[in-house]
Amino acid sequence: MPISPSITTRRLSQKEFGALAYEVMEHVFAIHGDFGHFFDEKIYKKELAARMKGVLLEVSVDVVHGTFFKRYFADVIVHDGGLFEFKAADAIHSKHRGQTIHYLLLFNLAHGKLVNVRTEEVKHEFVNCHRRLADLRNPTIIDEAWDRHTTGAEAFRDTLATLVQDWGTGLDIALYEEGLEHFFNQAHPLDPTVPVFGKSGHLADQRMRLVAPEAAFKLSTFSEPSDNLLTNARKLLRHTPLKAIQWANLTQDKITLTTIQP
Repeated sequence: MPISPSITTRRLSQKEFGALAYEVMEHVFAIHGDFGHFFDEKIYKKELAARMKGVLLEVSVDVVHGTFFKRYFADVIVHDGGLFEFKAADAIHSKHRGQTIHYLLLFNLAHGKLVNVRTEEVKHEFVNCHRRLADLRNPTIIDEAWDRHTTGAEAFRDTLATLVQDWGTGLDIALYEEGLEHFFNQAHPLDPTVPVFGKSGHLADQRMRLVAPEAAFKLSTFSEPSDNLLTNARKLLRHTPLKAIQWANLTQDKITLTTIQP
């Protein structure tokens, strides 16, 4: 199985999750009142497990494709159906919401909650994900701006397509990046350091994700195409020996492939 949670989960309705979240948050507010807001998130999670039955901490899920393996740990799952992601941050950010959706998809759950314990008062918000990974394995591929004859183009498209067909879209972009790097290096070990040149010559080496010795790759999750990314990618190519950047923008229903050249 490409996605293997360590527990069997129950997909709760919004009403069911709402009732569960109310119970969990009563405990969280009480814990926050007792402990204050200076502790690491693990302290609040462990205290929640001590005060409430049915709380599982650091629940693992394995993501596999061929020789690639990655294990994730969800912060808290309550009664096998309620996902709660704890943060100790200045505020709840979009990356936290994306991470929560990542776990909802991996555990096949529709509703979760973000809880930030670092602020003076507990901040929390619902995160919903009505899609399932099983429905996200055949996105439309748009490749009008992709050049199959450029360095690394075919390997990039084929490897990304097989990962998505196995896992689906919508997961953390870093997972796809790690998977791609794994297989590109398995085929031909690549030195990820690329020399950067300026007016005075060689400035330094910079690490980049490579699909081939003379081609990098880039993944993004923009809702709309980014002209700014294209502009800056071409600037990068002018200051390195790279001949192309193979770029894929992933949304849940669409993959847009673009080959960027100087």
